[in-house]
Amino acid sequence: QRQVVESGGGLVQSGGSLRLSCIGSGFTFASYGMKWYRQAPGKERELVAAIAHNGGRRDYADSVKGRFSISRDNAENTVFLQMNSLKPEDTAVYYCNAVWSLDSLEAGYWGQGTQVTVSP
Repeated sequence: QRQVVESGGGLVQSGGSLRLSCIGSGFTFASYGMKWYRQAPGKERELVAAIAHNGGRRDYADSVKGRFSISRDNAENTVFLQMNSLKPEDTAVYYCNAVWSLDSLEAGYWGQGTQVTVSP
């Protein structure tokens, strides 16, 4: 069964940090690009960060540049999202997405999400 499972969400105060993890299984993790999306209540899902299969390319939404960092450990089939200087507007459910190509429109594999709540 091909799946990705997120963890690491929680409640944090403004200015704090969290590190999200996403473990992939059932597919060749090292061959897939990985993305983090988020969706806040009443808003559309937005792409937060993406990393190529070998880590050679990393993309970030303007809203998180300089605060968030995406990385991966292919030996552990895991992608991370380090989130620093968190703001209340970062509050959302964060989803992990595995795709064959970062630039394609494929759906790929999605996790169930992990809630991040940033208090003022």
